[in-house]
Amino acid sequence: MRLPGLELNGSLDGLEWRETRYPGVSWIDLASDPGSPSRTALIRMAPGRGYPRHRHLGPEDVLVLSGGYEDEDGRVFEAGAFVRYPEGSEHSPTALAGAGARDCVLLAVAHGGTERVGGD
Repeated sequence: MRLPGLELNGSLDGLEWRETRYPGVSWIDLASDPGSPSRTALIRMAPGRGYPRHRHLGPEDVLVLSGGYEDEDGRVFEAGAFVRYPEGSEHSPTALAGAGARDCVLLAVAHGGTERVGGD
């Protein structure tokens, strides 16, 4: 699904991004319930940077707010794209790079959480 015309045009630099151990990847926890693995977050990936391979323990809903990313299967999702990853699915998204690339900002809702797959 694509929502035409949806793209952030303002700066998000003033928000309190939390760095991850993965260079160029940061996040903001928008909603999580103590004792529940579910989480709603903003995720920001610098061009060419990505999040390591992980498995969804429940469905995950992702809305691309700015920039875009590619999954290892070659699918590309750009601003305005909405995708639902089913429970048990695995992927490792990488922000689009190249001339004119900008940070990829996602709204992600992980129903049931995620777990890392493979090495660090």
